[in-house]
Amino acid sequence: MTSQAYGAQNLTRQIVEKGLAQSFAGASVQAQDMARYCLIDWLGVSIGGIPDPVCTIVTKQALWDGGRPESSMVGQTTKVPAAAAALVNGTLSHALDYDDVNRAMNGHPTAPVLAAALAMAQANDATGEQLMTALVAGYETECRVGALVYPEHYRMGFHATATIGSFGAAMAAARILKLDIDQTEVAMGIAGTQAAGLKSMFGSMCKPFHAGKAAQNGVTAARLAAAGFTSAPDVLACRDGFSRTHSSVFNPEAALAEPTGGYHLNNNLFKYHAACYRTHASINAALQLKEAHGFSADDVAQATIRIATDADKICNIAEPVSGLEVKFSLRATAAIALLGFDTAAIETYSDEVAVRPDVIAMRDKVTVELHADMEGNHSVLDITLTDGRQFSASCRVGIPEPDLALLHRRIDAKFEQLVAPVLGSESCAKLLALCKRVETLTNLGEIMRLCQTANA
Repeated sequence: MTSQAYGAQNLTRQIVEKGLAQSFAGASVQAQDMARYCLIDWLGVSIGGIPDPVCTIVTKQALWDGGRPESSMVGQTTKVPAAAAALVNGTLSHALDYDDVNRAMNGHPTAPVLAAALAMAQANDATGEQLMTALVAGYETECRVGALVYPEHYRMGFHATATIGSFGAAMAAARILKLDIDQTEVAMGIAGTQAAGLKSMFGSMCKPFHAGKAAQNGVTAARLAAAGFTSAPDVLACRDGFSRTHSSVFNPEAALAEPTGGYHLNNNLFKYHAACYRTHASINAALQLKEAHGFSADDVAQATIRIATDADKICNIAEPVSGLEVKFSLRATAAIALLGFDTAAIETYSDEVAVRPDVIAMRDKVTVELHADMEGNHSVLDITLTDGRQFSASCRVGIPEPDLALLHRRIDAKFEQLVAPVLGSESCAKLLALCKRVETLTNLGEIMRLCQTANA
């Protein structure tokens, strides 16, 4: 990175121009399809997260604060100010750590963007198509910002969902408000100066709170920009701006490059285990070995997970004592997979499961080896059985599902598994059907009504 790289041309404005050029109607068929399924997945994990304690706390706080009734919180009948709804819904959507991922952003893209877009869409009586345009614009923008500082931003200890998500949320909110290019650049500056979130908080309630704060940051940034608030120009590239202070890497070429197929959305990664994405490769390896060789949990003498070094700062809590910590423990997630727990079930990641004697015993058979030469989404699991047999499986995640029909079936099933127990089968089916034609809706009232729980 050189000093000449900063501010040579207004990089923020170039990224803003690309974001403002996006629309749902003008997107490719595949990008439209992925956007709909981002919405479906987001609503599913948000509704599934309603009973989570972190969601109860932030919802109570929003109701306590009160204010102008503009936007709905998922699961609630009472409306709150748009910024508060964005905070609550963003937190809800990341509470289970079951929401989608994009490697360009190096975080969870839909959580902050859709929470901001939905809050602003309700506050401004926007249509379903306007909501989806905001989602596409915000998603593509945050992936460009992520590519700009990848990978050092994350390695330095920042949670990209919180920091980079603030920019995506600002773009989404700006699209709903129909801000012009000057106002949107200001909104990006306001978002950038708010952007915060530490990886040290993984395994605590602060991690889902990061997604909510990013969404709230975006709503606040866009509204302030619309009101005439100012910020320094070119927040991404200016002296002491976001890139200089948040990463040792500055790659404008990557930020401005056109992604494969024209959309970062096409590379969206959905989660099928309700734990940190970096545990998924070793979970898959454990499940593959059990299926291939037919051994039981009692047959396992020891197991070794080989994984990239940076996993140590993300998901290597050695002795988790809570369900939240289990989600960020390579040893514990491998253990529950080997023991036959359903790794897609929310109840698997409970405080009770974390301290079960059988889980602890299996966890203590698992060793984690960190390797600097391994890719981040690659894991190798070596297992030795009590009879001396040894097996190994190498698994990679981070590859988008090429079979869209299969993807649809898997996300539909995930949605039903999460939503039906909370809302009931009838409301679940109606909500899923509405999401699949969201761009035809004149407003979002029916979707939000269906999201209300019986005890709201």
